Amino acid sequence: MSEKMLSRRGAFTLLGLAALGFAVPTTVLTTSDAEAQAQPSPAAPSPAAPAPTAPATSGMTRRQARRAGRHERREARRNARQMRREARRAPRPW
Repeated sequence: MSEKMLSRRGAFTLLGLAALGFAVPTTVLTTSDAEAQAQPSPAAPSPAAPAPTAPATSGMTRRQARRAGRHERREARRNARQMRREARRAPRPW
């Protein structure tokens, strides 16, 4: 057997193929396990309404405030952009 230098690219290719070889059988096994499970009965009631939410924490409140601020700023930018467009497209009085 002749010794041959293995390039970095070749080493990574082999490593990738080996990882793929390990990933495929586990994917097949998990898929086959999922298919073997029993289906839920159609008579089981599904929750129509979401579960009641917990009271807002201070972190949630800050997050919602930041989100509302972002929405307001974005809306202001859009409105300003629209006004500039309309001003550019308006006929100029000569």
